[in-house]
Amino acid sequence: MARTIAACGLDCTECDIRLAADDPEIAQATAGWFDRELGIELKLEDIHCEGCKGDRAKHWSPDWRIFSCCVDDKGLEFCSQCEDFPCQKLTEWAGGSERYSNALERLKRMK
Repeated sequence: MARTIAACGLDCTECDIRLAADDPEIAQATAGWFDRELGIELKLEDIHCEGCKGDRAKHWSPDWRIFSCCVDDKGLEFCSQCEDFPCQKLTEWAGGSERYSNALERLKRMK
């Protein structure tokens, strides 16, 4: 899989949601995480994504607030291209996990 960087800076090649379509074990583990951590029951076939630069109909969360702000509202490819970078929305999201924090740092390096 070619390396794809999302608008928010995540490396899509490392994303379990993206990998789940081709790996039943990852799909099961991802569904279990959503159920345990968020109380959301997912069908395994609903866990798929081609990245935010792919087909929107196949995007995991096409209306995700950071994605919508960057791509839809501002017409940018990456959050780092925004005059408000890093905004509060992105900074708060980056505080949610080490992976998200790494994504923000990746965007800072891209800037």
